[in-house]
Amino acid sequence: MPTIKILLAQATKDLAATSDSPALDAEVLLCHVLDKPRSYLRAWCDQTISDEQQRQFQRLWQQRCQGQPIAYLTGQREFWSRDFFITPDVLIPRPATELLIELSLQLIPAHAAWNIIDLGTGSGIIAITLAAERPNVQLTAVDLSQKALQAARQNASRHQTNNVQFLHSNWFNAVPLQRFQLVISNPPYIAENDGHLQQGDLRFEPESALIASGQGLDDIKTIAKTAKNWLTEDGHLLIEHGYDQEAVVQAIFTSCAYREVQTYCDLSGQPRATYGRM
Repeated sequence: MPTIKILLAQATKDLAATSDSPALDAEVLLCHVLDKPRSYLRAWCDQTISDEQQRQFQRLWQQRCQGQPIAYLTGQREFWSRDFFITPDVLIPRPATELLIELSLQLIPAHAAWNIIDLGTGSGIIAITLAAERPNVQLTAVDLSQKALQAARQNASRHQTNNVQFLHSNWFNAVPLQRFQLVISNPPYIAENDGHLQQGDLRFEPESALIASGQGLDDIKTIAKTAKNWLTEDGHLLIEHGYDQEAVVQAIFTSCAYREVQTYCDLSGQPRATYGRM
């Protein structure tokens, strides 16, 4: 029977044709099957695993060879040092979105009892992370997808964030009238004809969470225009967008009379989030 070391070598070889990180992918999938940390694979590399575990691992690595995202195969992804439950009904969390958390935490005083709304919450990573990092705030997390909200509620339960309420709504349409100190969103911002949609994990992610009409800008325009009716005086708007949308998103914010409009770059140096103030 093949050892862990041999199985990882076989999987890595198969994955090399389709993955940029075949060895890492193989290790993550095997750890998922064994329910063990990656350190276990090195410490026990000469151990064998059960026939059922071997079959499960082979099935997963073959699905990965066909392009299936790791997060959907394992059902989880780390974000801001927390593990989140992920399904094919939600976007896969990406490191670039951690910029929204970083900027928000700079805005929110440590013990402030702010009201914050996360528009298009998906798996809930933004709302739940802010709720955990700032336990005195009250979060409203909205999404048009009931399946996404189901995943988000599961994540809120996992991380015991009781200061988040979830609401089925198309942006602000079903949100009860109130004021928020911060409106935050990672909305759809990819154009329908963008070639990236046919590459990598994007091929498997929900189009409704990726694609916006008007060359990827219509949802950003809607949020920027309507958020003004829900923000407090001096309230903050923070939106993630595409790396090539900096100038046009700034123009949208400026046309809506936001002040102090500024775009921030993610860890790879790409313009990724734009801020405005009432």
